[in-house]
Amino acid sequence: MDSPARLASLAMYVAPPPVAQATDALWAFVARRLTDAGMAGVPATLDRSISHDDAWLLPDLLLSQTCGYPYVTSLRGNVRLVATPCYAYPGCDGPDMRSFVIVRRDAGFASLKDLRGRTAAINGRDSNSGANLFRAAIAPIARGPRFFGRVIETGGHAASIAAVAEGRADCAAIDCITYGHVARFAPDDLADIVVVAETPSGPGLPLITRASASDDEVALLREALEAALVEPSLADVRDVLALSGFAVLDDSRYERLLELERQAAALGYPAVA
Repeated sequence: MDSPARLASLAMYVAPPPVAQATDALWAFVARRLTDAGMAGVPATLDRSISHDDAWLLPDLLLSQTCGYPYVTSLRGNVRLVATPCYAYPGCDGPDMRSFVIVRRDAGFASLKDLRGRTAAINGRDSNSGANLFRAAIAPIARGPRFFGRVIETGGHAASIAAVAEGRADCAAIDCITYGHVARFAPDDLADIVVVAETPSGPGLPLITRASASDDEVALLREALEAALVEPSLADVRDVLALSGFAVLDDSRYERLLELERQAAALGYPAVA
């Protein structure tokens, strides 16, 4: 009897379209590699039917990608770290990444200090790149718990870029991978946008599996990912994804993200506000 299919969901970077297509191709290779290695129930395709965060705690999860901040605040102990992708974009440094604070080109903002009292867009309060790193950048100049005049939640980085471009927000923090993808494959979306500052950096978005996964299963996942880095037929896929490697990080590396939270709170700026 065939084993029931497990779940694979890589939904953090699925836009613009070339990125989604390359992600599908990457998974197709990884799935074949896992199956050839004897793993049962490997899905041939990624699940696109559920949201990225709904996949994280499902009991049949084989592989997903989460944000570093939800990992340290709620997922730790409930999932296993597999690997952290390394991207070859400005703002990335091995498995570490930062965000770019964007504004409209014609707005006349020259520094973070110019954004006091303005409207900020965040993709969500639980986002590392859109909120936690943003908070870390603002905290040293906030001089109290409120810096912006208003904060709106957009639900995603693409929506935050659009909010700034359309004038519904004055600024947003966009992770360097999303910014790189958009700059390459949808440059018109950034035509009226400039980067006014960079945030502090921290470990990027880890690939995870369910907490009950065995050491052998985690090892197979890592081997398949490593194989994808040297597979000649995936050269174009790696280029589209700007994928340069996978790092196996100790859980303690992600403590950096909580340290940024604590530092902001100590400066009297506990939330993007």
